[in-house]
Amino acid sequence: MLGLRNYYLTICEKPDAARKIAGAIGKDGFKKIMVDGTEVYLSKINGRTFVVCYALGHLYTLEDPAKNRHIYPVFKVEWVPVEKYRGKKIIEVIGKLAKNASDFVNACDFDQEGEVIGYNILQYACGDKYAKAYRAKFSTLTEEDLRNAFETMKREVGSGLAKAGRARHLLDFIYGVNLSRALAESVYRYSKRFRNLTIGRVQGPTLSFVVGREIEIATHIPIPYWQIWAEFEKDGQKFNVGYERQKVPKAEEAKEVVSRCKGKDGKVVDVKNEKTKQLPPTPFNLGDLQHEAYRLFRFSPSFTLSIAERLYLDALISYPRTSSQKLPRSIDYRKIIGNLGRMGVYSNLSSNLLKGRLVPHEGRKDDPAHPAIYPTGEVPKRKLESMEWKVYDLIVKRFFAAFGEPVIRENIIVMIDVNNYSFIANGRTTIDAGWTMYYKPYADLKDVTLPALKVNDVVKNLKIESVEKHTLPPPRYNQASLVEKMEREQIGTKATRAEIVRMLVERGYIKGESIEATDLGFAVYEVMQQYMPEIVSTELTRNMEKQLDDVELEKLDDKSVIDNAVKVLTLSLEKFRQKESEVGAMMNDVIARTILTQKQVGKCPLCNDGVLRIIRAKQSGKRFVGCSNYGNGCKASMPLPQTGVIRTTKKVCSVCKWPVIVVKPRGRHVWKMCINIHCQTKAKSKCP
Repeated sequence: MLGLRNYYLTICEKPDAARKIAGAIGKDGFKKIMVDGTEVYLSKINGRTFVVCYALGHLYTLEDPAKNRHIYPVFKVEWVPVEKYRGKKIIEVIGKLAKNASDFVNACDFDQEGEVIGYNILQYACGDKYAKAYRAKFSTLTEEDLRNAFETMKREVGSGLAKAGRARHLLDFIYGVNLSRALAESVYRYSKRFRNLTIGRVQGPTLSFVVGREIEIATHIPIPYWQIWAEFEKDGQKFNVGYERQKVPKAEEAKEVVSRCKGKDGKVVDVKNEKTKQLPPTPFNLGDLQHEAYRLFRFSPSFTLSIAERLYLDALISYPRTSSQKLPRSIDYRKIIGNLGRMGVYSNLSSNLLKGRLVPHEGRKDDPAHPAIYPTGEVPKRKLESMEWKVYDLIVKRFFAAFGEPVIRENIIVMIDVNNYSFIANGRTTIDAGWTMYYKPYADLKDVTLPALKVNDVVKNLKIESVEKHTLPPPRYNQASLVEKMEREQIGTKATRAEIVRMLVERGYIKGESIEATDLGFAVYEVMQQYMPEIVSTELTRNMEKQLDDVELEKLDDKSVIDNAVKVLTLSLEKFRQKESEVGAMMNDVIARTILTQKQVGKCPLCNDGVLRIIRAKQSGKRFVGCSNYGNGCKASMPLPQTGVIRTTKKVCSVCKWPVIVVKPRGRHVWKMCINIHCQTKAKSKCP
């Protein structure tokens, strides 16, 4: 095929990675060639020839050979090539290239997903070559790291990752396909209509977190309490103080305190000064980055990960799918910081850091495969998009901040007596801004200045009042805090948690930025809780995750983990099958209401009587908005985006009064739009 023999066939995960790897190791020559319409790269170094090819993520997937959605349980599944034409074509090319290769290299990302991708290609496309293949391990796509990875590559590395990753895929598949079929079949047997209902071993517990929080909120009983605040003055400077009891349980007591203290000056009885240190933040792992990007930019966890992966493929940051909060000395902090200083925006920060000793403040979390996320020091070779720049800048400044000095602050606590009632004034002054100078504008130190006060000083009472408040229920989750909850409960992986939350949104089980469980989400949870409680159990899923971690570390056999999981699932499905008719009746009603609600986008602004609904044209299959009063003469109609998930907002455009919807394209940022294509301000981007 290439007119070559005895080369190293190198498997990469993505096209961009293949190009960078081939270019980095092609010290003595590098070129692109086409093989049956597919790009491969030929690289030569030190007398060795490498043929570098790429996958498009997973080229093999699990499948139920029977392919009958009405049959469950299903446990005999097999790995098969993906259905996409390009994927099949790449498999064919790799298979042909494997025939004349003398050696094989797995250069996919070094984690469970990457190892599974490489394993399947080497086993199925190359003919049982995984055990004989070299493993190239790298955490960045810089030329230096890639060359070092190929100079030090070894055989028999990563087998634990492959076993754990394949076991995880198998468990996710058999749990997902069987539980989903059980739900869908119960509805089908009741209504004779098929509904696509899905649930999985990690989706179930994650949905239970949201439903549990909804129940907490709904059952919360607000308890009244009163807070007492006063405004004092000393030497012309006003300051606020609070009553020593932060929550006064009775209105009568609060009124009495206000009555006895009104118009009475206060006397300082105690002043305490205390210096505190606030240590630098730890370097980012994926969860920390997702949480911070949501806090600052309102980026969803899955969107943040997609941006981080682009930055990684551009060799600007290290591998983002990591749990580690540690930075090994081997990455050469000084060199990276110096290189970042070549970018004008970071020159001052870089030069300041390089004046001192570089010791990062590390967290306790570690990852055997990759260090914390860090910038490589490479200068971007293209202009980053605005959202890419935000994430990149956040990573760079967090990296800088980890090397900064602690923040030193002075806290001042002043006790003031007013007619034998104690009030407290709190002041805070920054003495040394420390690491925050490297983390601006993402860290903000707010000082609270008090006048100079000493014991026996008299302060003038300007006003005092009590405010009635009520205890609040716990806040709803947002996508970032839900991912954080999953991490704390040890379910899912760093690579899959954001995707699971996204799937729950797309399935219509949860909704909103402040996440609520939908009626359908409640129904699915209640069915699972009533008929298969172990499936939505956090403990069951957490134990599986621990067992899979042990498989990765080769402390546990993957077959025993799978066998035990199948036993639990089999018993659950047997119990469920006995109650299929009950479940079907319950789910059918909820599904009908959900479908109707999801299709309604708002009130019709033309007839003011009908409801605008999402409709799909019978002939073209395209979706659009039409009015429910069409039969009575209302012609309201507007086109809709043909890709992405559409969600209603219950809001209308401030100009044209047509409904505003949310569109979420896969892998891209969510955006809002007014559905009226004729809105006067649309061209000026003021709508809605």
